[in-house]
Amino acid sequence: MDERRTVKVSKYLSKHLRHQPERIGLSLDEAGWVEIETLIAAAEADGFRFTREELDHVVAANDKKRFAVEGTRIRASQGHSIDVDLGLPPATPPPYLYHGTVARYVDAIRAEGLRAMNRHDVHLSADRETATRVGARRGRPVVLAVDAQAMCLDGHVFHVSTNGVWLTKAVPPRYLRFPARH
Repeated sequence: MDERRTVKVSKYLSKHLRHQPERIGLSLDEAGWVEIETLIAAAEADGFRFTREELDHVVAANDKKRFAVEGTRIRASQGHSIDVDLGLPPATPPPYLYHGTVARYVDAIRAEGLRAMNRHDVHLSADRETATRVGARRGRPVVLAVDAQAMCLDGHVFHVSTNGVWLTKAVPPRYLRFPARH
């Protein structure tokens, strides 16, 4: 499968497993799962064909592990704007986590902190390198450090997705370091 095709299938899956399953007639269960054959049939009816082998390749090849497969079912690992319960238990984060963004958002982040926006949670990385790659998707990256240990001690809850992305509802400005120094 060529890289362009892999990206197209990945984006299609992200759109319909994270944000708009109803657009192609899918009904995800409360945890975001759907039968793979149901997904493939719905995509084909939508005019976007892919095989089970192509789907398996996209799942395996995605460096961010955006999708999880369990038996005959698939779901997005995180990043949903629709209501799902991933069933992730609370987790104790490392002392610092990182968030990649771009300069044009830094002033708003300084004032308001990190907000989930149209997602359920703020996404954080365990290392600067990953946060840098995330920020670089929108321009020249700025990496912010999050004092996760202090947040945790103050009662903020963290979860970690199956692909290693740290999730929390919001990060108030007082827990942010501009740019990351830790």
